[in-house]
Amino acid sequence: MNECHVATESWKSHAAAMNLKINPTSIVQDPGERPLVLHSQVSGPVGEMSILKRSLLMAELSMIAYNDHDEARRACQAIGFHDVTFFDRDGSQAYRVRNEHDCIVACRGTEPHEWNDIQADANAFSVVAETVGRVHRGFRREVDDLWPMLETALAENELPTWFCGHSLGGAMATICAYRCFVSPIRCNPTGLYTFGSPRVGDRRYVRFVKVKHYRFVNNNDIVTRVPPAWMGYRHEGIEMYIDHRGRIRELSREGKRLDRIRGFLQALRRFRLDHFDDHSIHHYITAIAAAVAQENAAQENEAQENEAQENEAQQDSADGVVAKNRLELTLDSNQTAVRPGQPGRTPGSSPAPSQSPSSPSPSSPSPSSKSTLSTRSP
Repeated sequence: MNECHVATESWKSHAAAMNLKINPTSIVQDPGERPLVLHSQVSGPVGEMSILKRSLLMAELSMIAYNDHDEARRACQAIGFHDVTFFDRDGSQAYRVRNEHDCIVACRGTEPHEWNDIQADANAFSVVAETVGRVHRGFRREVDDLWPMLETALAENELPTWFCGHSLGGAMATICAYRCFVSPIRCNPTGLYTFGSPRVGDRRYVRFVKVKHYRFVNNNDIVTRVPPAWMGYRHEGIEMYIDHRGRIRELSREGKRLDRIRGFLQALRRFRLDHFDDHSIHHYITAIAAAVAQENAAQENEAQENEAQENEAQQDSADGVVAKNRLELTLDSNQTAVRPGQPGRTPGSSPAPSQSPSSPSPSSPSPSSKSTLSTRSP
């Protein structure tokens, strides 16, 4: 069972345990090779995506960067990028993918059988950077080979430009983003996403360029701890920590230390060395895809609750209109009950008392009076 299949099964079991929907958008596979299971689908500007969905897209592009040009082209087109360009010079490789909304540079990470990659990772001495401070010599040499081609390709670019990469590719993406910032070309880095990236430079170097950087670290991933801090190297950016259960969490330094112990013991029970196993780009994708599925489920629940509240409000409004109409009908019937020719009165007023037929009119004399007048002598 290959690594990609293991990661896919891990993602399925993790999602099933959390009652999440698994909907890969596409699977790209060359005969006899591991499949590229893709969950991202881009139909609009990348900047309008949520941080998690954007992170998943960048992680999958970082995974795609490990593949040959034909397979990478098909995978990028399946995601939503029709323009795919491959850059390669002396083993330093990157892809530039574009659509009508965005331009993304994905640097290829470490390949264990590539001597250039091994030499770049091992060459931990620092040299003076092109900006300020000092930068890892091996990582800088990889970018020195690649940047002139990338700079030319980005010279006329006016789209938002993003950089991403895994492992050595994350270090290269960081240096490329910094060079893009200080370069005379018109475009500036919009964002930087790295996965399992080593430290790149000293404190002055990594803090010089202000670019939005999301830096993913998976539990015991050993690559994120090199080169060592005692050599002056530092990390920068917003750390997105993935715990030993594959959840993206914000933990204190002590919380991460305890979580890494749990992850190490959990890996030993599976006869694995957690420090290297956690470095796989597929494990990063598994964790981020689960977080995206959880985000989608929460949004669906929120939409259903909002719809129910709107329906309830509309029903209350309709009930109020019915009650008002009934009241108006009652008032109209009371008013039409008064007969024509009668003095108008308000409902509930007492009617005027009627005279008895036998009662004499006050203006006409009584019979006794008439009798008295007629018998009086002249």
